[in-house]
Amino acid sequence: MLVPRVSMATMSASEELHEHSQHAFSSFEKRVAATMAAVAASLAVVTVMGHISTTDELLKQQQASDKWAYYQAKSIRRYTSDVAHDFLAAVGKEQPAEKYAKNIEKYQREGEEIKVEAEKLEEESKVWGKHALRLHFGGIFLELAIVFCSLAILTKRGFIWYAALLLAGVGLLVASREVGAVLQQMMLH
Repeated sequence: MLVPRVSMATMSASEELHEHSQHAFSSFEKRVAATMAAVAASLAVVTVMGHISTTDELLKQQQASDKWAYYQAKSIRRYTSDVAHDFLAAVGKEQPAEKYAKNIEKYQREGEEIKVEAEKLEEESKVWGKHALRLHFGGIFLELAIVFCSLAILTKRGFIWYAALLLAGVGLLVASREVGAVLQQMMLH
């Protein structure tokens, strides 16, 4: 019967140190990968909120443009009524001229109401635009943080990971207030 020979190899101190360092890097890579996952999830939320803000900005601007077109139509009707009133008054037709005088007042009042609505929509559009801008800037920092996390894993350098954490913190700081504001606006709609 043959008995297999078992060889007991011992590791040198440098090989053991190398193996321990590999485990340490593995642990480092896991921490950086977890950071990268958290930053990517944050980036997804910030990006969606940025898109929502941009969409609402454009929607409010379009609604304001529609109101301004309506305001212009009322102004043209007021001007036409004004001309008709002056013409009828000049030829001595006071009763028909009074009808146009009432129209002038009506179109003036309606025009002022429409103007207020258009200005309000323009202001809302600007607010949404500010939200979108801050969210997009926050997203840029979060994207850079992901790049730095990748570099940290590739180079096995802790200071690059710390830079990634700093970039992620800045991105979250820039975007966090806006995420809350957008969520609050979404709940009101």
